[in-house]
Amino acid sequence: MRTPTKIAITSFTASLVATAAATHAAEVTTQMTQDQGYGANPELPAPDKSLIPTVNVAEAKPWAADQAPTPAKGLAVSRFACELDHPRWLYVLPNGDVLVAETNAPERPEDSKGIKAYFQGKAMKKAGAKVPSANRITLLRDANSDGKPEVRTKFIEGLNSPFGMALVGTNFYVANTDAIVRFNYEPGLTEIKQKGMKFVDLPGGPLNHHWTKNLIASPQGDKLYATVGSNSNVAENGIQAEQKRAAIWEIDRATGETRVFASGLRNPNGMDWQPQSGVLWTVVNERDEIGHNLVPDYLTSVQDGGFYGWPYSYYGKNVDERVEEQRPDLVEKAIVPDYALGSHTAALGLVFYNGELLPDKYRNGAFIGQHGSWNREPRSGYKVIFVSFANGRPIGMPEEVLGGFIGSKGEARGRPVGVAVGRDGALLVADDVGNCIWRVTPAASQVSQAADASASGAESR
Repeated sequence: MRTPTKIAITSFTASLVATAAATHAAEVTTQMTQDQGYGANPELPAPDKSLIPTVNVAEAKPWAADQAPTPAKGLAVSRFACELDHPRWLYVLPNGDVLVAETNAPERPEDSKGIKAYFQGKAMKKAGAKVPSANRITLLRDANSDGKPEVRTKFIEGLNSPFGMALVGTNFYVANTDAIVRFNYEPGLTEIKQKGMKFVDLPGGPLNHHWTKNLIASPQGDKLYATVGSNSNVAENGIQAEQKRAAIWEIDRATGETRVFASGLRNPNGMDWQPQSGVLWTVVNERDEIGHNLVPDYLTSVQDGGFYGWPYSYYGKNVDERVEEQRPDLVEKAIVPDYALGSHTAALGLVFYNGELLPDKYRNGAFIGQHGSWNREPRSGYKVIFVSFANGRPIGMPEEVLGGFIGSKGEARGRPVGVAVGRDGALLVADDVGNCIWRVTPAASQVSQAADASASGAESR
């Protein structure tokens, strides 16, 4: 039990640090424009290392019944499904069923030690990120294509902070936080009761700083690729804690053998195959605490055997002097990412558009869910953006596709995470604070109008 003196000291320290952080945030003016932190050639300012990092979290206050995100001109948004439990990731089965990973972080006792972790925990609670994990995948089926699922079932329960999903033939794979598990699947199933078989262990444990593990199958189906984020911000827990982390793994489906496909990726999440080139791309969350405009999160093609800098350097060969044991040999090999996504935007979801419902300008380009910053003033992210592609490469500046997640008083009404393309071509967006799946369609399409009419009818009942 803590003594009254210890409690008083803790309270005083908390107050002091919180006040200092707020003061530091108020004193800082972000000089760079948004465009300077995005695109193929972002401007990178000098590092700004402060004793106390900026903490600027948008407090979670979910959407009211009459509220919704703001779509770009020419698009419409409707509620596909709500009253979910922290929905973070989406997967669309061949028959059109939408799977939703209702999930959150597992117990990580070693990741919550120390004063820094204490305040990060407070910030995450304010942001709505400390709710217990439902450890469930839910199935949503819109059989009559009216934009609202008539069937909603608990597809798989009893998982361990699940995230990525992949179906290959009759094998359905789920990336738990510490392992990939395999289930038998038959088309049309609405529930799997069998216990999954462990296929491959993934790095987990009591630290497990970046717990989300995404999953994608190769186009041929012979390989799986899994994302494994770092165990720290910038290797402050020692490089030994980062073994086979900050990487994308390749897993042979026939043998279960694994290898690191690409490394130096601090926290890769969304992955997809670019339709024109057939190349694997990913979005990566970069490091914190060296300034409001460093380091840009990014979208990049993934080279077999490629090294992308973390923790020794960022955005190519820009050395991070905070790392205790420098590795100039690795810095020299560091690959410059293809496209910057803004600093601290927390880019998580990624899907290339190969549907026909949305306007032609979206074809072959990337939709990206940006969960939103905690370490920046003013805030960044909290939106879904689109990056155009031509001949397999990103071009131009991003377009905001879905915004309005931050309310008039600075509250987070939602935070977008996973993105997917429905069988009908609509864009689906998982919102883990709003506990909804949003559906984006052309403003004038009959599909969109039917969805809006259905939503209005449900609200009036």
